[in-house]
Amino acid sequence: MRLTMPLVAVLLIAGQRVGSAQEPTMPQAPDRRSGEGEGPFQRLVIRGVTIIDGTGAPPFGPADIVIEGNRIVQVATVGYPKVAVDSERRPKGGGREIDATGMYVLPGFVDTHAHQGGTDQGAPAEYVYKLWLAHGVTTIRDPGCLNGVDWCLEARARSAANRTVAPRIFAYIGALPNAGAMGVTLGGGYPGALQTPEDFRKFVAWTAEKGADGFKVLALDPELMTTLLSEAKRQGLGVAAHLSQLMVARFNALQAAKAGLTTLEHWYGLPESLFADRTVQDYPVDYNYQDESHRFGQAGRLWRQAAAPGSPKWTEVMRGFLEQDLVFSPTLTIYEASRDAMRARTAEWHEAYTLPSLWNFYQPNRKAHGSYWFDWTTRDEIEWKENYRLWMRFLNEYKNLGGKVCTGSDSGFIYKLYGFDYIRELELFQEAGFHPLEVVRAATLCGAEALMKPKGKKPEFGLVRAGMLADLIIVPENPLQNFKVLYGTGHIRVDDATNRPVRVGGVKYTIKDGIVYDAKKLLADVAAMVERARKK
Repeated sequence: MRLTMPLVAVLLIAGQRVGSAQEPTMPQAPDRRSGEGEGPFQRLVIRGVTIIDGTGAPPFGPADIVIEGNRIVQVATVGYPKVAVDSERRPKGGGREIDATGMYVLPGFVDTHAHQGGTDQGAPAEYVYKLWLAHGVTTIRDPGCLNGVDWCLEARARSAANRTVAPRIFAYIGALPNAGAMGVTLGGGYPGALQTPEDFRKFVAWTAEKGADGFKVLALDPELMTTLLSEAKRQGLGVAAHLSQLMVARFNALQAAKAGLTTLEHWYGLPESLFADRTVQDYPVDYNYQDESHRFGQAGRLWRQAAAPGSPKWTEVMRGFLEQDLVFSPTLTIYEASRDAMRARTAEWHEAYTLPSLWNFYQPNRKAHGSYWFDWTTRDEIEWKENYRLWMRFLNEYKNLGGKVCTGSDSGFIYKLYGFDYIRELELFQEAGFHPLEVVRAATLCGAEALMKPKGKKPEFGLVRAGMLADLIIVPENPLQNFKVLYGTGHIRVDDATNRPVRVGGVKYTIKDGIVYDAKKLLADVAAMVERARKK
């Protein structure tokens, strides 16, 4: 069975620009320089913290955390709030110590939809990695490996060895890596054709041999999609899907889940699963998918065409996803500009931390993905607000019934900046109805479990527990009270002693594999990169 549409069009479904094999490869992030992170230590003790452990359990403390090498070896409660710490209960020192009295410790965050920069945006890997780590993101899944498979796998290896300042990387390569004579790539590197089920079986075997962690699936004919999903499951590879409007009428999210999909990215295919009085979206007769304003403008009118919350169809589809244990990575933040373009465009961090090339990439451009501000209207934003209301209700209900909804950002597009807009994702989860403790779980344990489940293994990160990898965040302020204190730019609060505004918050330390990074120093490095780029 052969593809029934031009392959180049399928490649564009991913929502990314597609480059030729001859384009220059983005360089890897440099090796860690002197002063970039301390450790790992033979013994590191973090003293006096309140712990938010990632399970959804309430905070507890004061506590001391002992790390040896890259592992947590002890978590010890050392007293009670507002009284002196019991020195007899404290673990012995003998190595590096961090006095974090009164601060909060969380597991390192997991971004399940995180592109590693790229030449189109002019966003080098070092810039992206430091923004992530400065905001506590210690693990990412790259959906598509758009800088090339070999590049992505090398980046993963360099991060695993801590040769570079980078989060832990899970490499999900594009499911259509080579269009043969057409000379375009997505993921890149596969030497064979991809037209028949047998081609896809060989492709999955090749991917497993390369050692990738899974696939970012675009939109295939149902037979090809089913083949890829079944073969990936057999090989222990995860599959994340962006189900485009170009194919979703033939294979919606529920059908994909039943065929073996492990993670649904964004929400495409989900409202279509909920159609009760139609089989296709109510497109205007002049609609053209290649027109980004059409694509995003009509996407904002999709959820109200689906079955109503609480209806029999809504309940039936919800149960179907629960039965398949499908994980949602909604990336709420990436579409937020659609409901409030001015807010996204004027975010306070752009001035100091957004590269000029990335800012240019965001601007209205009929040839660029996510730059659809050709004539964005009040009506468009109102429609997207209703989209969010229904979408968030579905996600919150799915979570309440035991389904997994994990955090991802998809930054680098639509005015969304790496790191900063991962924190915005946490705020949007809270808006959707998640308790702050549920938000933290979605940002930590949920992502860790989702990434490890296809491998048949329990996660070694995503929890503050003895035996887990030492991926931690130390924050001076209570993030459960206000997630804004996690932004690198902090949060404005009135100082009652002076009646003047002050900035508080920001991550103090991010610890990955037992290596302690000063988050403010990472941000200063990024600001210096931006300043140098502006001077050029």
